[in-house]
Amino acid sequence: MAKRDQINERILQELSADGRISNTELAARVGLSASACLRRVQDLERAGVISGYRAVLDPAAMGRGFVAYIGVGLSDHSKASQAVFEKAMATAPEVVECHNITGVIEYLLRVEVADLGAYKAFHTDVLGTVPNVSAITTWVVMGSPKDGRK
Repeated sequence: MAKRDQINERILQELSADGRISNTELAARVGLSASACLRRVQDLERAGVISGYRAVLDPAAMGRGFVAYIGVGLSDHSKASQAVFEKAMATAPEVVECHNITGVIEYLLRVEVADLGAYKAFHTDVLGTVPNVSAITTWVVMGSPKDGRK
């Protein structure tokens, strides 16, 4: 396991903000030599603290500017029913996040589509066809003043 110290925390902060930063620039920002910085990053990767690097996509630029969170309740709380729901969400391209949560509903989804019409189609043709879906509550995102994924 990689040690948790201020330098590693700073490395993680910098990489979270810009995963494409060069090792030389990263080393300069955290106050290490390039070789020491690279060793720490590799240790963090081996320990699983850094599990990958990705591109951050802008939904609006991709024609998916309508973003909604959807709470989904199931009428059957069995493992089999959850597996059917999770499989359906895994294959739905509109669903960018699916979380099994505690509380009065079983799932919280983040859905990105082009517009209200596309959301209605998803609501009817995807969610409306999954067995045991008994409750759907939608919250439409009007803005995101803080979003740690960007």
